[in-house]
Amino acid sequence: MNRRRFLSSSAAAAAGALLAPSVLGQSQPTARAQPKIPRWRGFNLTELTRGDRTASFRESDFAWMAEWGFNFARLPLSYWLWSSPGDWLKIDPDLIRPVDRAVELGRQYGIHVNIGFHRIPGYCVNGREKEPYQLFDSPRDSMRRALDAATLHWRTFAERYKALPNSQVSFDLFNEPPWMADQSRYVEVATALIRSIRSVSPDRLIVADGADIGQTPVLGLIDQGIVQSTRGYLPKMVSHYTANWVPPAEFESTETPRWPMRDKNGVLWDREKLRAELITKWKPLTDRGAPVHVGEWGCLNTTPRAACMGWITDLLALWKEAGWGWSMWGLRGHFGIVDSERQGVAYEDFHGHKLDREMLELIRQA
Repeated sequence: MNRRRFLSSSAAAAAGALLAPSVLGQSQPTARAQPKIPRWRGFNLTELTRGDRTASFRESDFAWMAEWGFNFARLPLSYWLWSSPGDWLKIDPDLIRPVDRAVELGRQYGIHVNIGFHRIPGYCVNGREKEPYQLFDSPRDSMRRALDAATLHWRTFAERYKALPNSQVSFDLFNEPPWMADQSRYVEVATALIRSIRSVSPDRLIVADGADIGQTPVLGLIDQGIVQSTRGYLPKMVSHYTANWVPPAEFESTETPRWPMRDKNGVLWDREKLRAELITKWKPLTDRGAPVHVGEWGCLNTTPRAACMGWITDLLALWKEAGWGWSMWGLRGHFGIVDSERQGVAYEDFHGHKLDREMLELIRQA
């Protein structure tokens, strides 16, 4: 199906109920009402996270998610797919076609597609120094140059998918803002990006990641009428055991994980500690009606099986109690349930792949 037919066929669904609350053509109120979202559950699909122009999304991933009862796919994208740091203002629309295909697969299989920029002009949580100008921790001239490009990219996506309903597509501004003592610059950046999207698509459902790598709510965005996205990686001594890309200071302990577990300071991490860190911390936001979704969570395959499964059980119980949806990182690979290469797992042969059926059934129940 070509893009014109794809957008035309999807436009008919736009008359359905939108999840974001404003009316096309009306001026924006000072404070928008909070959107209502389903309890979306699913996976991050990471093929285009690095901007690899030879990669593509797999239809089988969407088919499996639908078969298992999941309804959400988060697409963390790099703008290097359709542009480059050498010329931010040049966008090749033909190179966005793999995203079009994922959106169409989502429609076919009943999977909501959340399009996000893992790397946006001026920032990436991994290797931000590769950007010529910086959104954060930089002079304002550098921020402005990056922000001008970032808003252009989001306007391009807003225009491309404006015919599609929020039940089918939402936008996640960018992945995991940096650690910050003051959230004012993040609020400024996020507000500009939101404004650029709404200048084209006033009702688009928008997600913003929490501050501090997604771990801290941002009350300065409460009046924007958006979803805020949190993370489920604490404690990293369990979720990221032996991960060499995590700064050593971020590990609460380097001992072999178990669950529950005490960290190097003697603090007990158990279900109640998770509640305090991952749920209660967000109450100032949720008490005002703002929806929260867990954009990423997962456990590296080096974590011993018993600790991994015990930790996952407690996480999922807390999110179910809170009514929050979630998106596991990822479906396949070292954090996922397919071809994860975990030790001590009786894998099931599944269409030529190794399926961790025990973990799948655990997350399906949540």
